[in-house]
Amino acid sequence: MKKIILTGGGTAGHVTPNIALIPELRKLNFDIHYIGTKKGIERNLVENVGVKYYPITAGKLRRYFDLENLTDMARIIKGFLQSMNLMIKIKPDVVFSKGGFVATPVVWAAHLCRIPIVIHESDITPGLANRLSLPFADRVCYAFPETEKYIKKDKKYLTGIPIRNELFQGNAKKGKSMCGFTDEKPILLIIGGSQGSRFINDVVRAGLKELLKVFQVCHICGKGNIDSTLLDLKGYKQFEYITEEQPHIFAMSDVVVSRAGATTLFEILSLKKPNILIPLSRRASRGDQILNAESFRKNGFSYVLQEEELNPSVLLETALNVYKKKNDIINAMNSADLGNCTRKVIEVILELVEK
Repeated sequence: MKKIILTGGGTAGHVTPNIALIPELRKLNFDIHYIGTKKGIERNLVENVGVKYYPITAGKLRRYFDLENLTDMARIIKGFLQSMNLMIKIKPDVVFSKGGFVATPVVWAAHLCRIPIVIHESDITPGLANRLSLPFADRVCYAFPETEKYIKKDKKYLTGIPIRNELFQGNAKKGKSMCGFTDEKPILLIIGGSQGSRFINDVVRAGLKELLKVFQVCHICGKGNIDSTLLDLKGYKQFEYITEEQPHIFAMSDVVVSRAGATTLFEILSLKKPNILIPLSRRASRGDQILNAESFRKNGFSYVLQEEELNPSVLLETALNVYKKKNDIINAMNSADLGNCTRKVIEVILELVEK
């Protein structure tokens, strides 16, 4: 039986593609192990699908001076030593890294133990964690065609992002039942990312009265961001975060408003959902979501609103416009040559294991 270590964490985007691979790896009789952080979002997601989970210490990597860099360096070293011990204990045939700061010491340890490594980059430009891992990778998978120029490795593969099969099993009626919605108005789904977005939450709630004249609104607002004063408002349903409900929530939605994390983008594209993207601004990120969103806009898959131009009236106007032009957007999405992203990544892993 072949053994594989999956790693990645920090945000859902670094975890859910790994989750998508697990059923296919099980069909191929892989013994699957996962290395992540002790308290990150990845732990619950992975343990819920019955995979052996090994928590290690992780430190944040920064591009700027900060006194916490000193203490985080100690955490990174500790995480590297823990990863070395796990490589010796598990003896995997391959390591698959989805990125995030927890993954970097795992990749370093695998390289020193001469274990083959596959890295997956979701964004157009590789993040710092993956840039520090790329020199040690035997294979690199990437999601956007624009990414190729940033990867110097010869063994690089345009695969897209693995999507969980259960997302395609959604039932719109179940979704509406969960939310108490009817067939009278179209449904607007608001997603602020796995950690929520206070900025988007505030804009949505400020314009809720006008939005509800046209749409029913399902709002994924992030942990601790439920507004208790709006719990009984007809046509408005709040969730902190969704897991099992996600396929049904997506299935019922007519227009999706979302951040521009790459995993969510490929879920939206795979499900052919007309959408509005609100990427994180450069003030709060390295600008990767802006590039992701622009790529989708150029292909006709999405409408894009920058944070600086977003307000309640602009959100309503754009949502109405997208709903009116939904067939054009769906037609553009249907022309995308996605193939089976999960299978493409599995084939890269198998090529390396069977080498």
